[in-house]
Amino acid sequence: MDSVLLGEILAVFMFLGVIATLLIGFPVSFSLAGTSLIFALVGWLLGVFDPSNFGALASRYVGFMTNEVLVAVPLFIFMGTVLERSQIAEELLTTMGRVFGTLRGGLAFSVIAVGALLAASTGVVGATVVTMGLISLPAMMRAGYDPKLASGVICASGTLGQIIPPSTVLIFMGDMLAGINAQVQMAKGNFAPTPVSVGDLFAGAMIPGLLLVGLYFLYTIYKAVFDPKSCPAMVVTEAEKAALGRDVLTALLPPLALIVAVLGSILGGIATPTESASVGAVGAMILAIAKKRFSFAMLRESTIATATVTSMVFVILLGAAVFSIVFRMMGGDDLVHEFLTDLPGGAIGALIVVMFVMFLLGFILDTFEIIFIVIPITAPVLLNLGVDPVWLGVLVGVNLQTSFLTPPFGFSLFYLRGVAPSSVSTGMIYKGVVPFVALQIVAIALLLSFPALATWLPKVIYQ
Repeated sequence: MDSVLLGEILAVFMFLGVIATLLIGFPVSFSLAGTSLIFALVGWLLGVFDPSNFGALASRYVGFMTNEVLVAVPLFIFMGTVLERSQIAEELLTTMGRVFGTLRGGLAFSVIAVGALLAASTGVVGATVVTMGLISLPAMMRAGYDPKLASGVICASGTLGQIIPPSTVLIFMGDMLAGINAQVQMAKGNFAPTPVSVGDLFAGAMIPGLLLVGLYFLYTIYKAVFDPKSCPAMVVTEAEKAALGRDVLTALLPPLALIVAVLGSILGGIATPTESASVGAVGAMILAIAKKRFSFAMLRESTIATATVTSMVFVILLGAAVFSIVFRMMGGDDLVHEFLTDLPGGAIGALIVVMFVMFLLGFILDTFEIIFIVIPITAPVLLNLGVDPVWLGVLVGVNLQTSFLTPPFGFSLFYLRGVAPSSVSTGMIYKGVVPFVALQIVAIALLLSFPALATWLPKVIYQ
């Protein structure tokens, strides 16, 4: 058999092998690296893989670890962890519930609004879903909400942190797409390519993020009008109404000020994402001190949680780097290139297929796993076909939100299941997220049809 064809066949089986080991239940980083090393050994024995290709792995990974842009990731995670553990997020959620609660569907409106605010100030999906599940779900149940609607609203709103800046997913994608775009443009003879930055992706994600919030609001309005029994109004006492104005100011203004400081400095070109992340981390601690909720115990817990999440992400990145090297050297990237370029519809046809594959992978893989595996393989082809890198990054971000909601491995479902009362069954949670997955598919379709939703704002701000 021809060595090129043999290498491509091994690359395909390696990809399927990774999926199989993940489904069995092996840890992600070990599944990626271990399966890749096994196939690298097989490829070496068959003469289609040279082990010397691993020589650049160490320097490549050290490059990831020392990348100034990626330093923003632990800083943003720390900021969100401090806000969650200092109960600032909890206070915001309780107050917004009283603002909207007297309306039909009001509690659902408050969850969506707070989900968007927490996404813009923390970006930590797990903490957001757990916090809203502990506070809002019991309140919604007491008000007589349909458990399916309540569960769906909480899970979907908690995932907004994946697309609304400052999103850690967008930071990684911005860094990856910047390098890939430069390589593609230089291969075309453009030795001064227009740079792509994390700030571009942050600006590009603003309108699609707000679009998703708007779709969630519209669905809740539909339920309030046509199925009022599923989302009745909450009873608010006179004493609570009297104190509402003061509570809104004290609960809402500090997080809003932090959001403006962090995102405003990035979008305004005043600070890099890493610099603004450090401002956010310090700002979160200042808010905790101002609320008299700062302690060294809380700081220690936040630091440990940040280190745990960051380590998990970068270990997955190491496994993905091993996978990428073996897949490429066996000719897998050439196979993907031929497949995508031969599809009908040109760039749009290839983009739709990649989005569909990512959507399916979201049922069994985590967000970071998908971007570390799929982006290095497909992005060079799509950018070479003329797809705008900012448009691609935002599309991927919206698409991968569904990976938190789609069973059997949707992490938002697990987070809510862990804090939901026994009266809310797992089946109710699964059924509740279906309409919101459909709304995210609608958002993807709108972004595919109108690329300016993602590309207009970056051009206005940075050009």
